[in-house]
Amino acid sequence: MTQIQPPQETSAPQENSPPRPRTSPESAGQASPGPTMGRLVGVDLARALAVFGMYIVHIGPPLSATSGVGSWIRYISDGHSSVLFATLAGFSLMLIAGRREPKTGLAGRQAKARIVIRAVILLALGTVLAMEFGGVIILGFYGVYFLLALPLVRLSARTLAIIAAAFALVTPQLAFLLNSLLTSSVQESINAYDPLRRLSEVGVLDLLLTGFYPALTWMSFVIAGMALGRLDLSSGTVQKRLAVFGAALTAVAYGMSLLLAGKGALRSLAEGGASSGGSGSVPLDSGSLPDMPASLLLTAGPHSGTTFDIIGSVGVAILVIVGATVLMDRLPRLRRLAAPVIAVGTMSLTAYVGHFVIQPMLSVPAGTGTQQSWVPLIMFVLGAIVFAAIWSRFFRRGPLEYLLNAATMPAKYIR
Repeated sequence: MTQIQPPQETSAPQENSPPRPRTSPESAGQASPGPTMGRLVGVDLARALAVFGMYIVHIGPPLSATSGVGSWIRYISDGHSSVLFATLAGFSLMLIAGRREPKTGLAGRQAKARIVIRAVILLALGTVLAMEFGGVIILGFYGVYFLLALPLVRLSARTLAIIAAAFALVTPQLAFLLNSLLTSSVQESINAYDPLRRLSEVGVLDLLLTGFYPALTWMSFVIAGMALGRLDLSSGTVQKRLAVFGAALTAVAYGMSLLLAGKGALRSLAEGGASSGGSGSVPLDSGSLPDMPASLLLTAGPHSGTTFDIIGSVGVAILVIVGATVLMDRLPRLRRLAAPVIAVGTMSLTAYVGHFVIQPMLSVPAGTGTQQSWVPLIMFVLGAIVFAAIWSRFFRRGPLEYLLNAATMPAKYIR
C-alpha cells in the first residue's frame, strides 16, 4: 500500500502510512525481497480493492441498473468490500500490538495506547462525517471495533479463530432477538440520552446493534482479521491452507443458505430486493425493521448479518487477501505494474474520506437509484490512483495518515 514505517505505527486499513509503491508499511523496517515483500504489498493491494469496492457501492449505479459483468461486480462489492475493510482492520491491529509475537510490558502498554487514540479519533471523525453524509460512514464503527478488540490483542491465532467462529454462530441470533425486543419507544428513550445521537444519525445504539455495521455482529470480521495477522502469510503452506479454508467457508456457507432458504437466499434485500444503494442496511444489521421473520436467519445476502453471511463473507475476505498476497509474491512484474493501485491501499483513510468529501463538490449522485452511469465511478477510481501514485513519490504517508500518526505520538510517553 521509498521509505517504510515501523509496524507499531501502522494501523487499520484506512490508517497505515504509505510507502513508495515498491514496499509496504507492514514491512516493519525490513526491505527484504521475495515472499515478505509480496506478502506485505499483497495486503496493501487488498486494502486498495476494499477502497474501490466501497467506491462501487457509494458511487456506482445500483444493482438494478446493471447487467452482465457489471451486475457481478456490483453484487460482489455490496457487503464484501466493507467486510474486507473490517477484516483488514483486525489484521492491522496486530501490526500495532505485535505481528507474530504480542508486545508485552512497556511496549504492550504503548501499543494499546496507540490503539485507544486511534479509536477515539476514528469515532470522532466518523461522527463528524456522519453529520454530513449519514450512517453509511464506517469510521465511527471502526473506533468501537478497536476498543472492543483491546482485550484480545495478545491472543494466539488459534484462540482468535475460535472466538471469531463463536461470534459468527451466536451473535446473529442474539442480534435478531435484541432487535425484535427493541421497540421504537425503547430506541427513542435510549437515543434521548445519547450525545452522539444528538450530533448525527449514528449513536451508541447504532454503533453496537442497529447501525449499518453493528459491532455485535461485525466483530467476527475484526477478530478473524486479527487471527490472520498472527499467521505467517509468507509461508506457502499457510497460503495454501488459507486458500482452501477460505474457499470451504464460502462454499459451505452460501451452499447451506441456498439449500435451506431457497434460490433467493443470496439476493440483496435493500432496494426492494434489487441492490444496496448505500452500504447496505438490511434486516439483521438494522433496527429499522422490527417485524423481521425468523426465516431471514437462513439467508446470506449482502449485509444480512446472518451466520451464513458472516461465514461466507469471511471466506471471501480470506480469498482476496491470500490471492493478492500470492499474486504480489509470485509475479514481480505485476507487482510493479500494480504499484499505483497499491499506493491507494497504503493511504486508504485518505482515499475513503476523500471520496465522500469530493462527491458533493462534483455533484455526483450516490448509487441509490439515481445513478445510472459507471463513468463517475471510473473517474473516482482513476483519480484516487493518480493522486496516491504522485503523493507516495514524495511522502511516506497519506495526508490523513500523517495526521493520525502524529496524534498517536503521545503514546510513547506511557510508562
